[in-house]
Amino acid sequence: MRPEAQAHADRIKQALDLLRRFLDWDRALKRLDQLNAKVEDPTLWNDPKAAQEVMRERRRLDEAISATREIESELEDTVGLIEMAEEEGDQAMVADGTAALAALAERADRDKVAALLAGEADGNDTYIEINSGAGGTESQDWAEILQRMYTRWAERRGYKVELVDHHAGEQAGIKSATLLVKGANAYGWAKTESGVHRLVRISPYDSAARRHTSFSSIWVYPVIDDSIEVDVQEKDLRIDTYRSSGAGGQHVNTTDSAVRITHIPTGIVVACQNQRSQHKNRAEAMNQLRARLYERELAEREAVANAQNATKTDIGWGHQIRSYVLQPYQLVKDLRTGVTSTAPSDVLDGALDPFMSAALSQRVTGEQVDVEDVD
Repeated sequence: MRPEAQAHADRIKQALDLLRRFLDWDRALKRLDQLNAKVEDPTLWNDPKAAQEVMRERRRLDEAISATREIESELEDTVGLIEMAEEEGDQAMVADGTAALAALAERADRDKVAALLAGEADGNDTYIEINSGAGGTESQDWAEILQRMYTRWAERRGYKVELVDHHAGEQAGIKSATLLVKGANAYGWAKTESGVHRLVRISPYDSAARRHTSFSSIWVYPVIDDSIEVDVQEKDLRIDTYRSSGAGGQHVNTTDSAVRITHIPTGIVVACQNQRSQHKNRAEAMNQLRARLYERELAEREAVANAQNATKTDIGWGHQIRSYVLQPYQLVKDLRTGVTSTAPSDVLDGALDPFMSAALSQRVTGEQVDVEDVD
């Protein structure tokens, strides 16, 4: 095939390989067979909640497998068409086939990214926290440039951006800032940006026009929906009734209307005695228990977030994920994936998707992707 058509075909094959690895292809096929068998079981809907989970997993797997197979089939058919057209010297058909491969490559890339953004919180809104490193005005100015870069990236994707926290630098720039980015898959796209970002440039604040290196750190974390469904199992509860001790008249004081509930796995104890009806007291106590368990979940989440925060690396040499070199040459290079751009002005204006896509892909493959110029 012509080089252009071959390049499109190779790009499609690379995306298909990543999709297969992401799905763990053989395991996915076996799992789909298992889920299909469950769907055919007439007792499945005896437990509606479990049945819905089975149906969701089956639909997701079926769509991913079908899409992969469809692209593979179209690739094979189109390549065969181009090869036949080349043998017959039909240049118009070759051109049509090449165009079809280009369109298929775009579709394969979209499906690849959709698969890579299938994590639990990937669809959520996200916070992007920016902190300047050591270096005073230089690093604070760099932090403000990064704030603008991520704002422009979000705007390019049609996301809404809110500045929720901001600490200005002494002379210029910012010490820190936090952006709230709202939009579909905002966290999924941005999550690989956490790390130290390094800038090399001729300083606008140095009268001797010397080259300076500045560092700032980025931390990305998802917005979590607080509407947690608290699952309380009856087997985990010990429910005691006792005579109410408060004021309320003869009926309250002479019947076992008060309720105490102990959640055995956690040791949480709640009680209610302010209603005359034992049934109402039990309902109120259950509400209290759910609220306590919900509070416990929030505390655990906060502990996880604090642990992640404690793992933040020093903002300096040896920890950077990407370098932005403006002098003596023009280059942005991601040190994890090898993806480069020779147009730093575009990158600083928000052209970050190629870097993000490569980093997402690397999470699946565990390998450095081919070095790519993203101009």
